Amino acid sequence: MSGNMSEHNDDTEKEKKSNEEATNSSSEQEEVEDSDMEKIRKYLAQKLKLFDSSDYDEQSQQKILRELNIDGVVDYIKETENCKIITMAGAGISTSAGIPDFRSPSSGLYHNLEKYNLPHPQAIFELDFFMENPEPFFMLARELLPEGFKPTPSHYFIRLLWEKGLLLRHYTQNIDTLERMAGLPPEKLVEAHGTFHTGRCLKCRAPYTLPWMKEKIMEGVIPKCEECNEGVVKPDIVFFGEMLPERFHFLIDRDFAQADLLIIMGSSLVVQPFASLVDRVRPNCPRLLINKEKVGMQDRLSRLLGLRHGLIFDTRSSHGGRDVAWLGDCDTGCQLLAEKLGWGDELKDLIKKEYERLSAEHTNKD
Repeated sequence: MSGNMSEHNDDTEKEKKSNEEATNSSSEQEEVEDSDMEKIRKYLAQKLKLFDSSDYDEQSQQKILRELNIDGVVDYIKETENCKIITMAGAGISTSAGIPDFRSPSSGLYHNLEKYNLPHPQAIFELDFFMENPEPFFMLARELLPEGFKPTPSHYFIRLLWEKGLLLRHYTQNIDTLERMAGLPPEKLVEAHGTFHTGRCLKCRAPYTLPWMKEKIMEGVIPKCEECNEGVVKPDIVFFGEMLPERFHFLIDRDFAQADLLIIMGSSLVVQPFASLVDRVRPNCPRLLINKEKVGMQDRLSRLLGLRHGLIFDTRSSHGGRDVAWLGDCDTGCQLLAEKLGWGDELKDLIKKEYERLSAEHTNKD
């Protein structure tokens, strides 16, 4: 019996020693992998200039928001002197005005283009296809033109940020001109994907105004240039195959380095280069997403390599602590944010006053 116990104890000791060796081996392996990964990160930082690792590590360890929720963002705005805010917006801020977004499974624009007999949905916004057959685009334009649409509470929240002296710039993917209609000054606005506000002849480049284009489009006529009598007049929206406006490229380098807060509203963050703008703010700049779902999140490879790509809502991450997602429709989120900042009634009054003005203007036109 005692012999068996002795053998059992020896076996236990061997197993324990084996487990310890395995644990040590595993720890050593992890250390080697961490060391290798750090070498890769440093190489990428030096050679590809993807991020400044020392600046990132130092600033990401600081606690930027007191709470990782909308209250934490509100406290941050109140406590940051001359807080410079950049807003980024997609179709989600205009859907409550009656303008369809592009990618919703049943109600989105791309889902409802069968009637135009396109080779594929995006063809309606492709320059080559437009040059061959502009008719489908102008048929669609009749539905998209800002006629009778009113800016949403989200648009007026952005205007309120400007009135409070907090808006550094508003970057929009939308071509509906509702930001302009809401009273946002052109110098505060970057229409990244262009706008219906102006247009020009594709042949001689003669400029045209929205009222002129709107009249032709609503009549069901393809707008033809009155200068050269040959070219089609295309609204200044950016088609696939076209460069984004010079203003976009010029301002992003200046603006995002200065921002104290980034608010992203109603965007799927899938269209480049707009989606990558979220990575242009400083590592210690908080980012608030107001959207129906979480989007633009850091992918696995970026996380593995320690790259500053994408939004990070996982608070367990060492590089977290600055990104907040508020999930719901944009108008509700903006009204909530205004109320928590003490501007709730001010926003409601602004909307009421502006809707009355727009209704009066519309009545006078009729």
